[in-house]
Amino acid sequence: MASTPGAAAGSGRSPAQAPPASASTQAEPSTAPQRAGLVLAALIAVAAVANLNLAVANVALPSIGRAFAAGQTELDLVAVGYSLGLATSVLYLGAIGDRYGRKLMLLLGMGLSIPASLLAALAPSIWVLFAARVLGGLSAGMAFPTTLALITALWSGPARTRSIALWSGIGGAISSLGPLLAGLLLTRFAWGSVFFITLPLALVALYMAWRLVPAHVNETSDPVDNLGGLLSVLLVAAIVLGINFAPVPGKGKVAAGLGVIALAAVVAFVWRQRRVRNPLYDLQVAARRVFWVAACAGIVVFGTLMGAMFVGQQFLQNVLGYSTLDAGLAIVPAALLMVLIAPRSAKLVSSHGSRVTLLTGYAFCLLGFLVMLALWKENIPYWRVGLAYALIGAGVGFAGTPASHSLTGSVPVRRAGMASGTADLQRDLGGAIMQSILGAILTAGYAAAVAAAVASSPHKSLITNSVQSELEKSFSSAADTAKRYPHYASQITAAAKRAFLQGDQHAYLAGIVAIVIGAALVFLCFPRRAREEQLLREYQAADAQPAPGHHPSGVRAAHPRVS
Repeated sequence: MASTPGAAAGSGRSPAQAPPASASTQAEPSTAPQRAGLVLAALIAVAAVANLNLAVANVALPSIGRAFAAGQTELDLVAVGYSLGLATSVLYLGAIGDRYGRKLMLLLGMGLSIPASLLAALAPSIWVLFAARVLGGLSAGMAFPTTLALITALWSGPARTRSIALWSGIGGAISSLGPLLAGLLLTRFAWGSVFFITLPLALVALYMAWRLVPAHVNETSDPVDNLGGLLSVLLVAAIVLGINFAPVPGKGKVAAGLGVIALAAVVAFVWRQRRVRNPLYDLQVAARRVFWVAACAGIVVFGTLMGAMFVGQQFLQNVLGYSTLDAGLAIVPAALLMVLIAPRSAKLVSSHGSRVTLLTGYAFCLLGFLVMLALWKENIPYWRVGLAYALIGAGVGFAGTPASHSLTGSVPVRRAGMASGTADLQRDLGGAIMQSILGAILTAGYAAAVAAAVASSPHKSLITNSVQSELEKSFSSAADTAKRYPHYASQITAAAKRAFLQGDQHAYLAGIVAIVIGAALVFLCFPRRAREEQLLREYQAADAQPAPGHHPSGVRAAHPRVS
């Protein structure tokens, strides 16, 4: 059935009564679907599968490294593989969901996540594990962007802001609790057990999505820009892989080649989007100040969270000697603060605007990384660890809601897939880039520190090139080497810890620089509250005008019942 773009989805209103989806939350009344609580629970459950799968690998990285004698670069790829699959696909798959059915994408994504998790758990090699992680990311690319797109289409006004706050806060908390569940399993089972965590939740989420989520909610009938979608996949993949290979000895040409591919893909993508009648990514909408600043701000915020978890888990286990369970428990303050602050973030957005709320989040994230840089040393008490995670959790709790809300509020509802895809890119591209950058810096710093230690060692004549290469690969590789040379085990382990501490200092500094740049961007470019509301009203008015040659029937209404 066709309707106008403003048709309400399951709210009991007629299309003429439904408020425009992109109006300011201050001027727009709340609307929600029937059984709103259950529908939101279903969407959060689907998002939870993606959030958990994103997080569970980090706590298992030391165990994976020992199991496969993997180098730091290989561990970086395993850590970033899920984000890679998700980030490369969200824009394309979000557009496909807008056209062919968001509920269908939910169900397909949840269905594919099950074999992807099984393959990861049973992977016979590090490269099969990497491939399974990418496949899992692709399954999340089908489901995860669709959850926010449906919130955008089904809710409006302050009700939408509250729903996004719950979606963002609970999702971030679940992501932070992933290492705790993984650590608990690793106390009794092998590393592969962590990838079984999401299987029962995926089955529950699949059932809830099938039974509760409405089908065909304000979807478009415009054709999908498939070429643009393929270019977006190539672009993101080349960027993330290029960053990972850049610090690897002998891989400079590979990294440079990937950089050239990424640049060419950017040029081709922009050229395509400017000329195609129905672009995958509407550059005119993306150029709106509320949209593009929020997108960039979110990349830094969510990248900060993922980067801190990635480096922090290795620090806790390798340097402090935490068990996998203790390392997972260490992150609980971040999860608690995200859940507690997310609803208050929604109120702060309503009362003071997105700019103030974003900057508040940035301040907490910056404090968290400063604590990691200054206080995370060998043999430190737990309160220093918990303080850093609590500050970062508070930062993401404050910043996550406005980062997503500003995106969804500045686009027409028929472009919900574009907004939700960009919101997911904030998390996944931000996470992939920050993990890749911090991992690359950690790898380079660790290897340089080991090489310097070998050069200054009184026993350097006894250290062969092959042994030095193993020592420089990663902390896990150094630990395996220490077992083969028990007479020197304590010296090797102590040197590896010192090298890791030198490498992670550089990583924390890089994180601080990214946070400062992001905060400066928000402070200088994001509009204050009154101007933000004015811009949202202007966007609403512009979106209410039909595009040349575009008939209002190009948007499909929500079916009143699940189909």
